[in-house]
Amino acid sequence: QVQLRESGGGLVQAGGSLRLSCAASGSVARLSSMGWYRQAPGKKRELVARISYDDGITEYPDSVKGRFTISGDNTKTSMALQMNNPKLEDTGVYYCDAYDLRIGIGRNDYWGQGTQVTVSS
Repeated sequence: QVQLRESGGGLVQAGGSLRLSCAASGSVARLSSMGWYRQAPGKKRELVARISYDDGITEYPDSVKGRFTISGDNTKTSMALQMNNPKLEDTGVYYCDAYDLRIGIGRNDYWGQGTQVTVSS
């Protein structure tokens, strides 16, 4: 199993900056990807950023592209999301996600408990 824990959430003013961190432990060696999702009240959980450990490619939706940056390390035990120029609509609970994908076994998906990010005007 893999355990994930987010930290760094809180209140940030629009146009400021905030850095979220995710610590991973357990069977991290086989992780294929890690990423960040968020969920606002009344909305579905949506992808914020993802990084692949297989090829290093990062992925961002248009809503955060150019403002947020995801980073990881070689041990797969730490991941961060740098949030620059956050907007009011970035408010939500942010979740750390990781998964491994193996032929004949399938995908194992792991989630942190979430951390609240509130953007104020």
